[in-house]
Amino acid sequence: MLTVKKKRKAQSLVEYGLILALVSVVAIAVLQIMGTQIRQTVANINTKLQNANAYSGSSSALTN
Repeated sequence: MLTVKKKRKAQSLVEYGLILALVSVVAIAVLQIMGTQIRQTVANINTKLQNANAYSGSSSALTN
């Protein structure tokens, strides 16, 4: 038989597992919902950085 202390420890582990599962499900749902917006934002930033590089004469200080 499990002692009371061991039962409590097992219960705590199960509770932590359930919390972790819930957080994972919420994170996946948020990424699914926001994924398109995040991709568009990153693409816009990338385009602006490329345009800024083109306007600067397309010479980089790192290559000099």
